[in-house]
Amino acid sequence: MNWLILITAGLFEVGFTTCLNKAQQTEGATSKLWLAGFLLSLSISMLLLYKASLNIPLGTAYALWTGIGAVGTVMVGILFFNEPADFLRLFFISLSIFSIVGLKMVSTH
Repeated sequence: MNWLILITAGLFEVGFTTCLNKAQQTEGATSKLWLAGFLLSLSISMLLLYKASLNIPLGTAYALWTGIGAVGTVMVGILFFNEPADFLRLFFISLSIFSIVGLKMVSTH
């Protein structure tokens, strides 16, 4: 269950970075709504990271949380914001995914 909480925290990290990006691209009330989404996602992400780290070593939890967030944010950028998807970028994202899976596999909790 703690791993599911941690994965969910990472997905909310993707949510808050996406909301931040949209808030920067919009103006007025729309921008404020995206900022509200950013703050909500940020709060949920941090709360879930805290909850997961009560039972998963903090170093492992933090590394996985940031890894999920980084990979997810890059994938959202490629899929929805027309960011480049060249070979080297995808190669290094793949290395990040393998590292996340590896950390999970060697974790004792």
